[in-house]
Amino acid sequence: MAQVGESRLEYRGGVHRADAPLKAWLEKKPREVALEPELPIIDPHHHFWDTAQRGHYLLPELLADIGGGHNIVSTVFLECRAMYRKDGPREMAALGEVEFVTGIAAMSASGGYGPCRVAEGIVGGGDLTIGARVRELLEAEIKAAGGRLRGLRHGVAWDTHEAVYKYASRNVPLHQVMDPKFREGLAQLAPLGLSFESWQYHPQLPDAIQLMRAFPDTTFILNHVGGILGVGPYNNRRAEILAEWRKNIVEMAKLPNVYCKLGGLGMVSVGYDFHERDTPPGSEDLAAAWRPYIESCIEAFGVDRCMFESNFPPDKQSGGYTELWNAFKRITANASAAEKKALYSGTAAKVYRLIAP
Repeated sequence: MAQVGESRLEYRGGVHRADAPLKAWLEKKPREVALEPELPIIDPHHHFWDTAQRGHYLLPELLADIGGGHNIVSTVFLECRAMYRKDGPREMAALGEVEFVTGIAAMSASGGYGPCRVAEGIVGGGDLTIGARVRELLEAEIKAAGGRLRGLRHGVAWDTHEAVYKYASRNVPLHQVMDPKFREGLAQLAPLGLSFESWQYHPQLPDAIQLMRAFPDTTFILNHVGGILGVGPYNNRRAEILAEWRKNIVEMAKLPNVYCKLGGLGMVSVGYDFHERDTPPGSEDLAAAWRPYIESCIEAFGVDRCMFESNFPPDKQSGGYTELWNAFKRITANASAAEKKALYSGTAAKVYRLIAP
């Protein structure tokens, strides 16, 4: 991978920095025509932010991406530590992100920005390691979200190898989910009707399974098919890692309180070279690369516990929004109408309590 300053992108936390060069790269290839354009889609995982480090991705940018022909009917915002409060107690800083996104959701709800219900659901952030005291933050986020808050994410994606941890957006202890205070904090979610987004890398899946097993009354959503790594010491080991990862996915799927998000495979940390190509890949290339992970998750969890996600803008590093959903549709070309309904909108509507198409 090119060093910083030698490439159109600089990587940190799996996201891009240079918006203009990325836009120019994506425009080198005409946008594909959307496949199955009438199929209703709920995009249950995207972000908003505006920082010097990560770039600019707000409502206009999302609307431009979803305007490529797919029938995106609503979305769910996922925490990304955007717009945290500068002042006040550190433990309440994450409230600023929920307030920020609630404003965008209200703009969308006015109907003045198109039919898609942007941020119909919101997953906020917070520090579970403070234990039961996190309940004060959660209750404040519920109030601030105006009925839109659905869960919390405290990401623990981390690896000891430098070639990997430069992609992580947080520096956390490797086995943080085993910490009693972390679990005390997580125990506050279910009584408030909130779910937990499980975001870790694939070597950490055994820890995630133990956590999910310990909280059978909490709904867990596995992010990004479990966080496949393909960089640093994980490079050129795809078949070996696939076999190890698949065993953990099968074991996790035995737990009925766990759902799986199908996506996140466009991040550079997954190890594909799409971002290094002169022109963006087409949906055929994306589908061929991602198929083993997508199909394994669907086989293990079933369509009623799987949902496709865009993970934009991080997955934008590997191609456009229209091409991403085309890739998913190519993978599910032989699925029945009922199966597609579950994968593209039904599971997300159920898990996040959204208006079903």
